Amino acid sequence: MDPISTTLAQTGVVPVIKLDHPHQDAAPLAQALCAGDLPVAEVTFRAPGADAAIRLMKEACPHMLVGAGTVTTREQIDLTLTAGGQFIVSPGLDPDLVLYCQEKAVPVYPGCTTASEYHAALKLGLELIKFFPAEQSGGLAKIKALAAPFPQFRVMPTGGITLANLEEYLSCPVIAACGGSYMTTASLIEAGNWAEITRLCQESRAIVKKARSH
Repeated sequence: MDPISTTLAQTGVVPVIKLDHPHQDAAPLAQALCAGDLPVAEVTFRAPGADAAIRLMKEACPHMLVGAGTVTTREQIDLTLTAGGQFIVSPGLDPDLVLYCQEKAVPVYPGCTTASEYHAALKLGLELIKFFPAEQSGGLAKIKALAAPFPQFRVMPTGGITLANLEEYLSCPVIAACGGSYMTTASLIEAGNWAEITRLCQESRAIVKKARSH
């Protein structure tokens, strides 16, 4: 895998973030994540200004690995790269977007949950793919089933991941990392509860280490 994919896999958890007020919250959130030993962020385009949030997080914590999620257009890819974003995550597999990212030399992780999507991802030369929405699409049992005909992939499940099931997912060697929003919920961000976000990140990292020590 490329260096960014390797870093995501080593970290084990990718906070998935929707920021409604990036100019207010991006910098303190970045600092809270880093304080919790989770210096990674997937900032989704579900809220306007995702590119501003990416830029502000990188300015606050330059060593962070920050990318964009819910990317569905070429324009969003361009905005992400201009803001200093380092990877792209899309909810589904759009070959046009994957090829555009490959032209731009930026890692891309499209959402794949079927054998047909896995096969298309294989033809596009991908090694790490998102599995979204994970729990609603069959969870770990389906990921393991698809790994049999497609052993080439490492998988990043997102959707329904919590502290309760994180260890089970990460204990599976097919899983590179899990995406989750439980440590960056809207209520925590709106309340400015950065200490609790840091605590949840620390707990997540402890689970990563426990799962991978088996």
